Amino acid sequence: MELEPKENTASLKEEEKIPLIVVAGPTASGKTALAASLAQRFHGEVVSADSMQIYKGLPVGTAQPSPEEMGGIPHHLIGFLSPSETYSAAQYVEAAGACIQDIRRRGRIPVLAGGTGLYISSLIHNIRFAEEDSSASSLRQKLAARAEREGWESLLHELSERDPEAAGGMDTHNHKRLLRSLELCISTGKTAAQRAEESRSVPSPYTCAFLCLWYADRQELYNRINLRVDRMMEKGLLQEAEMLFHGEPGKTVRQAIGYKEFFPYFSGEGTLADAVEAVKRESRRYAKRQLTWFRREEEAVWLDVGSFPSPEALLSAAEAVCREKLAGFPGFPAI
Repeated sequence: MELEPKENTASLKEEEKIPLIVVAGPTASGKTALAASLAQRFHGEVVSADSMQIYKGLPVGTAQPSPEEMGGIPHHLIGFLSPSETYSAAQYVEAAGACIQDIRRRGRIPVLAGGTGLYISSLIHNIRFAEEDSSASSLRQKLAARAEREGWESLLHELSERDPEAAGGMDTHNHKRLLRSLELCISTGKTAAQRAEESRSVPSPYTCAFLCLWYADRQELYNRINLRVDRMMEKGLLQEAEMLFHGEPGKTVRQAIGYKEFFPYFSGEGTLADAVEAVKRESRRYAKRQLTWFRREEEAVWLDVGSFPSPEALLSAAEAVCREKLAGFPGFPAI
């Protein structure tokens, strides 16, 4: 599917747009807790923007928020899809947009929270996905066949030559995304940034307070990731991975970080300790790619979590940004 602008919203006045709080950032940065707290503060509901949390039966490895972490706040687009099914960015944009409109119709504030940059960018920049033609399908088949012959590294190498920025946030494990990115680059002759810029020619229906969490001390983030994996192991991550290994889920879930790293262990080709370390390593690499993606968002306000003395101080700073960016909307008095 190709990126295209949605229906014309140019006539919308600023006060007619939907106020939207966005909480983004790398894995283990604290997005879940901050999003729930902001929803409590501004009478809101949370809409997940995580491409793995959509799957049901996998609460540990996909880091789905527990009832305690939700804090009584309704959360949407979590645990609703079978692991055997695939889900596209186009489907997400449609579903999340419907959730946001419903939340606003009920007089509440939508809070978008997650780390899947493609989902977030596609939604807030008013991008839709048009149906592909037969030539695009043919090109994809040729690229897939080439990957089988030469390896996925060859496709990543070509993408890095055609679109270095897009290739910088990608690895060879996500076959579907790599294939699609190179296909679009070849078929359109344009980079992802160029295509996105064209698609943004029609204004977004949202006015956003875009908060992006990060750690200036990268090692502090990595320590949080390592600790998170250890806690996941205590909660049953190994059992979820084994279920996927012996089952027949869709390719998307089998390629997810936190599951595929255990498959060599189940096959008798590696130790459990090696598998756990691989999960930590790949999670740290994923966090770096997430940060690279979100740095493209010019409107993002970056909050260095490690610089705040307490969660309450972080929440206070986030509240102030929301009031400043969304001043004029009900519930957001100017500071």
